[in-house]
Amino acid sequence: MSKEDFRKLPINKKIQMLYTEGTFVVGIRYYTYKVNLYLLNNEYIEVFYNHKLDKIDNIDFLNRRHTRMKFYLDQIQFSL
Repeated sequence: MSKEDFRKLPINKKIQMLYTEGTFVVGIRYYTYKVNLYLLNNEYIEVFYNHKLDKIDNIDFLNRRHTRMKFYLDQIQFSL
């Protein structure tokens, strides 16, 4: 499945695919979110969970240029 095809999926299908076919890597706190990082088909995907609203706000591919990377790099080693 291409990145664009994944992005077009409804959120419930993305969740199902990550939980059944993906591998949980690490979870971080980022502002008001708990962000879970998954590995799916050699791509890293972030799941943004808003615990105050008890819902997932966003699921998207990891942007390795984002400042959020410093939180991941403290815990795991990426091959950049």
